[in-house]
Amino acid sequence: MSEKRFGVAVFGAGWVSTEHIRAYVKNPHCEVVAVGSRKAESAREKATLGAVPDARIYTRFEELLKDKRVDVVSITTPTDLHAEQVIQAAEAGKHMVIEKAIALNLEDLKAMRDAVRKAKVKTVVSFVLHWNPSLANTKALLDAGAIGDIFYGECDYWHGVSDWYAGWEWARTKRAGGSSFLFAGCHGVDAIRWFCGDIAEVSAFTGGWDKRFEYPPTIVAAVKFASGAIGKISSSLDIVAPYQFNVDLLGTEGAIRDNLLYSKKLLPGQSGFATIPCLLPDSGDVEHHPFEGEINHFIDCLLNDVESEVNLEDAVKTHEVCLAADLSAANGGETVKLPLIEG
Repeated sequence: MSEKRFGVAVFGAGWVSTEHIRAYVKNPHCEVVAVGSRKAESAREKATLGAVPDARIYTRFEELLKDKRVDVVSITTPTDLHAEQVIQAAEAGKHMVIEKAIALNLEDLKAMRDAVRKAKVKTVVSFVLHWNPSLANTKALLDAGAIGDIFYGECDYWHGVSDWYAGWEWARTKRAGGSSFLFAGCHGVDAIRWFCGDIAEVSAFTGGWDKRFEYPPTIVAAVKFASGAIGKISSSLDIVAPYQFNVDLLGTEGAIRDNLLYSKKLLPGQSGFATIPCLLPDSGDVEHHPFEGEINHFIDCLLNDVESEVNLEDAVKTHEVCLAADLSAANGGETVKLPLIEG
C-alpha cells in the first residue's frame, strides 16, 4: 500500500464541515493541515471539534490556497460561494471535495466544469448517499440484473427544514439556497440518475405551504430517461413528518422499494418482498451520513490516479436536471429537454 500522505484543508464552518474533518483524520493517508472560515473563531471551533487543534487557521480562501502543504480542499461553504472557490482551487492545482449544491445557475456550472477540466484536478461532489448501505445494495442488485431492465423509477427527498437548521437564514433564500431541488432534493436527483441513467426530459410543478422560503419548498418532476424509462422525482422541505428518502424501481424481472427486493431472476420461488437488513438513509443529521466512505473513496482515487464516478463532471448533469425542473415549473410545467449545457 502506498505511504503517500495528502495535506488537507477544510474551508467553511457549517454543520457538515466537522464530519469532513473527522473523516480525513481517520484516513491514514491524510493530514488536516488547515481549517478556514470567514470568522477565525468558527474555524478554531471546527478544528477543536475535529481533533486537529494544530491546524493552521485561515479566514481568506485565497490565502489558504497559497499554503504549499495543501493538496486537497473540502469546500463546505454556502452554495452561492462554491463556483468562485472551485475555480480558484482548480487554478491553484488543488484536488477537491465539494459540498452540494455545487452551483445555482448554468453559467457557474459550465465555468466550474471547464476550470476543472483545464486544471486536470480530481473532484468528488458530496452526494454522500452513494456510500449509504441501502443505496449501495440497490446499485449492486441493479448491476447484477436482479430486476431486469428498469421501465419506471422514482425517488423522493422529504426533509422538513426550518429555523432549527443553523444555515436557515441563507438556505431559505433564492440567492443562496436556490430552490428545493438545489438546496437538498438534488440528493434524490443524483440517486435516480445513479440507478436509472441520464435524464432526457423534465416536466415539473411546485407547491408547499411554508411562505418563509423565497422559493416553493415542494416540487415534483415527471422525467423521461435516455433509456426510454419514465419516472418521478420530488423534494419537500416543508413536510410535517420525519425525514423520508424513498426509492422505487420497477423492472422487467422484479422491483426494489428502498431495502425491499422482489426478484424473479434471483429468487424464483419468492412470494413477497424480501427485506434486506441494512442502514437506510432515514435521517438528515450529517452525523448519520457516510462521510468516511466518501472521503476514503476520494483518497483511493488520488492514490490510484483514477476519476471518481461522483465527480464534478457527473454532478453537473444532476444540477442540470434540478435547474430544468425549476425552469419547467416556472413555465407552467412545460417540458424541458436535456442537456442544457453543451460540450
